[in-house]
Amino acid sequence: MSLDWQSLANIIRNHQRFVLTSHIRPDCDALGSELGMAGILEALGKQATIINGHPTPPSLEFLDPSGKILVVDHTIAPEEISGDCLIVLDTSAWAQLGPMAETLRKFTGTKIVIDHHVGEDDLGTQFFKDTSAEATGHLVAKLAKHMNVTVSRNMANALYAAIATDTGWFRFQSTTSETYRVIGDLVDAGASPSAIYGDLYERDTIGRVRLRGRILSRAQVECNGQLVHTFVRKEDFVESGAHPSDTEDAINLTLAIEGTKVAVILIEQMRGGFKVSFRSRCHVDCNELARMFGGGGHRAAAGAFVEAEFVEIQAKVLHAARQALANKPALA
Repeated sequence: MSLDWQSLANIIRNHQRFVLTSHIRPDCDALGSELGMAGILEALGKQATIINGHPTPPSLEFLDPSGKILVVDHTIAPEEISGDCLIVLDTSAWAQLGPMAETLRKFTGTKIVIDHHVGEDDLGTQFFKDTSAEATGHLVAKLAKHMNVTVSRNMANALYAAIATDTGWFRFQSTTSETYRVIGDLVDAGASPSAIYGDLYERDTIGRVRLRGRILSRAQVECNGQLVHTFVRKEDFVESGAHPSDTEDAINLTLAIEGTKVAVILIEQMRGGFKVSFRSRCHVDCNELARMFGGGGHRAAAGAFVEAEFVEIQAKVLHAARQALANKPALA
């Protein structure tokens, strides 16, 4: 899908006060894209306010050392949010906006989405999407280049983290030669791969380590070793001393099990319901699996949020995963 860079650039040039937001439970691509986009706007003499529905996870606060990212109903009231253009980054789904969904609905200015995910809801916005991109951070980096904006060191670090994490540190199939070209530009602009890696993966708390031990100890293997699944319950956070954000990327640990083709993890949320994440290394389309439960994402990685009892949702999710594995693609 080709992104209309000129139309996007024109919208940016024709507006002055921007509100930026992304999905709940923000990850590096969400946060990095927002910070990178804010940097572009500020370099162009615009005003940019980043407001999310959920706070930045403690493990990712290093991306925003100055505390620019606000949280609706916490550090800013809904009635205080104003601007003439609202940009949604890294999601195209109502459910993923959480408390910011109502802000989007009521916003009277221009509304656009910049995203790389396949599925999309009718958000009442203009979409600027490239589903072949491995990360929204990649699109923001390309926008900076298109608009002749010099990428600062802070922007480079944020966008590097966005791309590196969404590619599993460049090991996922979504990684292309273009990925490395963009990454090379970010390093030239001051991004520090070693520092970012250290901040992301070498600052584990004992609670995070204990939680991951529980996740791995529960891993079950089915379908001749092709399906691996595990789960996290609310009490696990209390008993291990971990934060909910410590489950980020935990599903990828199960992909290290030899023979794994599909991985599933159910994570109970502190306010109720379950976040379900899917990963695939075969014909199984995670986006289609997630859409069965009201979510979406990519072919190789997707997720959903489901309000249900644990036993019920686990049974339904695993049944869907087993069926997807059993449905082999037709030979050409």
